[in-house]
Amino acid sequence: MKVALVTHGGKGDAFWDLVRRGAETAAAKDGIDLTYAGDSDPAAQAALVRDAVRDKVDGIAVTLAKPAAMRGPVAQAKAAGIPVVGLNSGIDAWRPTGLLEYFGQNESVAGQAVGDKLDEVKAKHALCVVHERGNVALEARCAGVRKTFRGDTDNLYVDGADMNAVTATIASRLRQDSSIDEVVTLGAQYGLSAVKAVEQAGSRAEVATFDLNKDLVKAVQDGDVQFAVDQQPYLQGYLAVDALWLYRTNGNVSGGGTAPVLTGPAFVTRSNVSAVARFAAAGTR
Repeated sequence: MKVALVTHGGKGDAFWDLVRRGAETAAAKDGIDLTYAGDSDPAAQAALVRDAVRDKVDGIAVTLAKPAAMRGPVAQAKAAGIPVVGLNSGIDAWRPTGLLEYFGQNESVAGQAVGDKLDEVKAKHALCVVHERGNVALEARCAGVRKTFRGDTDNLYVDGADMNAVTATIASRLRQDSSIDEVVTLGAQYGLSAVKAVEQAGSRAEVATFDLNKDLVKAVQDGDVQFAVDQQPYLQGYLAVDALWLYRTNGNVSGGGTAPVLTGPAFVTRSNVSAVARFAAAGTR
């Protein structure tokens, strides 16, 4: 059985290494020949899906960060009799796009949970840092924060492909507005950049982030990051590939084809981070 996993992940992003590792673990268990490809450009990602269709794979797992770009390729896959499942991005778009199943977190709900958490820690002014303009999942996170947080929320758009620029842009904004007391980033590596930015700006702002990696876990342990929201990317990759095997071999459809399978959100704080630290060290959280 051949399966293609096609994401919008760019090169060098540790988050997608976790997704891929989970997918590879499921593929090894199920005896699947797995191909992984990713491109942050929606047109290029669409081309990768079309390549998988031409290769006559037995299943495709895809992210829907830019859903409109995926509609055509997904339709081509379905016309060829290839089942397609979604993961990570596109929880509001997977059914209209025609996907069989979806694995991920509800980003709006996750953002709202962060907003509630910011109220608990008595934050007053949050800066939500978006590292990829137009990504529906990232926009939904910040919108969710704004919906429940009783303080002020500003969005800051940065070039997520240039980590030095991310740090500099956040630091510059913190220098301009000393009322910002919370920086919320939407990926682990950007959370670590925000920690540097706070130090460079001489700001008293706290840092919170979505997603984990082993360095971010240490930052939570050290108190540099207040909390992280874990959507379990390893699990997303694992479930997406395993679901295609189950569908092909036994006709199973998780969620009945109408409901997503949620992998988050869960909060990782200094009080519970030890429970996931060893898994993060092993590269699976």
